[in-house]
Amino acid sequence: MKDKNEKEKDLEALKKEIAENPNIFVAGYEKMTVKQDFELRKTIREAGGNYRVVKNNLAAKAAEGTPANDLLGDLRGMTSLVYTQKDPVALAKVLTRYAKDNAAFTFKAGMVEGRVIDIKAINDLAAMPPKEEIYAKLLYLINATATRLVTSINGVGRNLAVVLDQAAKENKFQQ
Repeated sequence: MKDKNEKEKDLEALKKEIAENPNIFVAGYEKMTVKQDFELRKTIREAGGNYRVVKNNLAAKAAEGTPANDLLGDLRGMTSLVYTQKDPVALAKVLTRYAKDNAAFTFKAGMVEGRVIDIKAINDLAAMPPKEEIYAKLLYLINATATRLVTSINGVGRNLAVVLDQAAKENKFQQ
C-alpha cells in the first residue's frame, strides 16, 4: 500500500500530465487480457501517445482547475487515459481501430485541444484525413487560386497584344 507521500507524488505527476496534454481520450478496459493491454500500449506509443490506468477519484482531483475538469470529474468503472500533445486525429484513428477489434476497450469521452467531446465526435475525428493531407489540399487550393489569377492577368495583356497586332496589320493606326 502506498503511503501519503507516494500518493501526493502520483497526484502531482497526473496533474502535470493533464495540464501538458490538450488531447485526452478516456476509455474503459474491463475484461482486457494482458496480451490485449500490451498490444494497446504498443499501438498507442507508435501513434505518439501515452497510456495510463487511473483511479477515478485521483483523476478527478488531478483535473480540478483544468479544462479537463468536466471530462474527468465524474468517472465510473475502470478508467484509463490516453493522451498526446501531438496529432489527436492519428491517435483517435488508432484507438477507434483498436476498439473495433477488441470489444473490451470502450470509449467514455475525450478532450481535443481543451474542448470536451463525446464518443460520436471521437468517431468523427477518427474519420478525418491525416493532417498532412489537409495541409496538401489547402496548399493546392491556395496555389490554384494564385495560378488562376496570374493566368487572368496574363490573358488581359495577351489579348491587348493580339488586338494591337491585328490593328497594326490592318493599318488602323493611319493618320
